[in-house]
Amino acid sequence: MIAFGPVPSRRLGRSLGINNIPPKVCTYSCVYCQVGRTRTLQAERSPFYEPENIFKSVKKQVEKAILKGEPIDYLTFVSDGEPTLDVNLGYEIDLLKSLGIKIGIITNASLVFREDVSADLRKADWVSLKFDSIRTKNWRRINRPHRDLKLGLILKGMQNFSIDFPGRLVTETMLVQGLSIDINTLKEMANFLSSLNPAKTYLAMPTRPPAEKWVSPPAPKDINLAFQIFGEKLDQIEYLIGYEGNAFSFTGSVEEDLLSITSVHPMRESAVGEYLEKAGADWSAVYQLIAQSKLIETDYAGQKFYLRSFI
Repeated sequence: MIAFGPVPSRRLGRSLGINNIPPKVCTYSCVYCQVGRTRTLQAERSPFYEPENIFKSVKKQVEKAILKGEPIDYLTFVSDGEPTLDVNLGYEIDLLKSLGIKIGIITNASLVFREDVSADLRKADWVSLKFDSIRTKNWRRINRPHRDLKLGLILKGMQNFSIDFPGRLVTETMLVQGLSIDINTLKEMANFLSSLNPAKTYLAMPTRPPAEKWVSPPAPKDINLAFQIFGEKLDQIEYLIGYEGNAFSFTGSVEEDLLSITSVHPMRESAVGEYLEKAGADWSAVYQLIAQSKLIETDYAGQKFYLRSFI
C-alpha cells in the first residue's frame, strides 16, 4: 500500500502516510526495526514506483478522507525502508505540493550528506533526522549500516542540512538497553544534537517487536538519565513511544492526565504535587498507578521523577 491513513501522530497531528519504498530496502538494518531485518541493503539511490502512481494513490486517499470529513495536516513519507533511496523523491514532492497539504519526511539521515538528497529534503516542510549514536562502534552495532557509509560524513551532512533547511527540523534518537546509555556518550550525543538546533528532539524506545529478539528498552533510570542530560543542551525534548492516547490533553481524570503527561516527559515530584493539588486529588492516585505498573518512580541528581511505563 503506497498511501495510508490519515492516522493520529503526536509529531504531525493527522498524517497521511506515503510508503515510497518496497519492503524492505534500506541503507540500515537497525536492530530495533519493527519492520524486521533489511532484505536489500543498499546505499545508492534508484527508482522504485512511478512518481505519477504515487501521486494518484495519495490523491485518491486524500479525496476519500475529505469525503469522510477527516482532516489531514501532513502528507508524510514514512516507508518500509529509507525514503531518500528513492531517486524520484524530489519530483514526487513537487507533484504532491499541488494538493495544498504540507509535506513531511522521516529519514534515517544516512544519505543527507549527498547534495541531491539534501536538495530533495529541502523541498519538504518538516523533516525528522534520525540520530542513534555519535560513536562508530555503537553506530555499526545499532544501525548496522551499508558498508559504504561513513558516520563522519553523515554527521557533517546533518549539520550542513540544518543550516539551510527552511522548514521545521526535528531529530529522533532510539535508546536501546546496553547501547549508548552511559553519561559520557549521552553528553557527546547531546552536544552534537545542539549543533543542529532542532525545533524538537524526540527520544524513542523500542515498544514493538524488534528485528532482533535481544533488543529491549533501557531501564527507567537510564531513560530519565538520557532525558535530563539532553535537557541540559536542548530546549524541546519529548519521549516518542507507541502510546499516542490523549497526550497533550486534560481529560478530567487524574490517572489519565498523569499517564498522558508522563508519556511525553518525566515529571518532578514537586510538579506532580502541584498537579494533584490543582486537581483536588491526593497521592493515592499516583501510588495506584505505580502498583499497576503504569507509572514508574526513579531518581536523578537527588530529585524524584515519575514517568510512564514503556513496557
